[in-house]
This record gives sequence, structure tokens and C-alpha cells, in this order.
Amino acid sequence: MKKILTLGIPKGSLQNATINLFQQSGWKIGVNGRSYFPSINDETIECALCRAQEMSINVESGIIDVGLTGLDWIAEHGSDVHVVADLIYSKVSARPARWVIAVAGDSSIHTLEDLRGKTISTELVQFTKRFFEQRNIDVKVKFSWGATEAKIVSGLADAIVEITETESTIRAHNLRVIHEVMATNTQLIANRTAWKDPVKREKIEQIALLLQSALAANKMVGIKMNVPENKIEEIVKLLPSLNGPTVAHLYKSDWFSVESVVNSEIVRDLIPKLLKAGAEGIIEYALNKVL
Repeated sequence: MKKILTLGIPKGSLQNATINLFQQSGWKIGVNGRSYFPSINDETIECALCRAQEMSINVESGIIDVGLTGLDWIAEHGSDVHVVADLIYSKVSARPARWVIAVAGDSSIHTLEDLRGKTISTELVQFTKRFFEQRNIDVKVKFSWGATEAKIVSGLADAIVEITETESTIRAHNLRVIHEVMATNTQLIANRTAWKDPVKREKIEQIALLLQSALAANKMVGIKMNVPENKIEEIVKLLPSLNGPTVAHLYKSDWFSVESVVNSEIVRDLIPKLLKAGAEGIIEYALNKVL
């Protein structure tokens, strides 16, 4: 079968999360040794590994038809791509990561204006330059190859613009956040020419649909239980659900089987309530997709 799409897989910190998400969505991607072209169990797709920092450039140019990268790197390069879907999947939480300005804990810098004439270290150079130019604050922005927090400690910078989810690394270096410059999360992006192609667009939309359904499933669980007839109304009222729980008579019994999909965050509080209300044989199970 003819290849339809070139799919960009972000190499680096997002790689494993992306491969796991695709597997949950039905695509098995195999990275073989040092090859930059992973295998995939879909004859219409070919994969290419690409650093997230460069993904939007390669998608814009058409080298890659569709790929995953952060909103931050799209903004950094000003890439003209079509954003197909937001895909919030974080190693730590479901919240978007944030790019923040941080300074030493004992620094006299407290506001953006205090940074005038100072040196800032970051990987997000062009975005940071534009951020301060728009505010007419003259700063010197230097590219950081990594270990950005250490630049302040070693005296190489007065401040940093760095990405964080929990601020734990920033606090560990005795730094203090003074401003948030951008929130970012993973985006599924497409080349604009590819998006206009009906065949490619249909495939891209299929990928977006299943990735988003897998992400939705990560926040939900299925729950199933047996309930006596005289307790069914009370139990059903306790159950939040997408469209109402499924209720069915057990064979030759006055008991019911009740099944629902609920937010995973409430299960630990919900199960004791269900038991107390008379439910028995409660089963909790993971979901692959929620559509």
C-alpha cells in the first residue's frame, strides 16, 4: 500500500511518552538502534525521529507532513503550520508546562523592568528577545545548551527563561520565579499543503481523533459492581457518568450489574461510598480510549 504520511516523532524527552500514546491509540512504533526512521504497524505511514525543537521547521518545509512538538517551539521559530490538536500529556501532570523567568533567591531583581541591561540565558532565544522587545526592555539574551539553572549560580547570567512544571528544579537551585512568559503543551501540527490534501487530511484527522481519545481515557476509569434492587437508586445517584451508568439485571436474580465511566481522581473517595451504600463486587479497570 502506498505511503500517505510522514509522521514526525519527537526525539528526546517526549519520545517515550509519544510512542506510548500511539501504542494506546493502536499504532505500534519501534525504534531500532540508532536509526532515525522507526517502524510502525501502518503501511500508509512512515516515521521519522526529529528533535521537538526542530519539528515545526521540518513540518513547515514539508519534510514531515505531521508531527508532535511543543507550542513553545512553534512560537520560537514563528513556524507557519496548521495546529490540528492540543495534546496535553505531561510526565508529571496534565497541566501545561510553563516558561518562566527566574533569578537568584537573594537577587535584587523583582520585576521585568529590573532586568534592563541584564543578561538572560535560555534555549528559547528568539521568543525571549521578542518578549522583551515588545516591552521596550533592553536585555542581552544568550543561548543555553542546557543546565540553564546553573548559569545563574555560576554567574554567567542574571536571569534565566526556563521551562518548568512543578518549579522543583528551580527551587533546588535556590532560584526564584518573577514572571511567567508562556504556557505550553504538546501540539499535533501539520504541513499546510498536506492538510489541504483530502487523503492526507483524512489520515491526519484519524490520528488526532485516536490520540485525543487515548488521552481522555488516561483521565478516566471504568467501574463495575453488583447492586441489590432496593439499593439501585441510591447507587446510581452516587455515580457521575458520561451519559448515565449502564444497568442490567443479573440472571435469575433481583440484583443488578451497574457499570460506569468516571474520572480517575474521584475513585478513591467514590468506592467507599458505594460499598457503604450497598454495592458489592466492585471492579475498577483501565480504559484505552474514550470517544
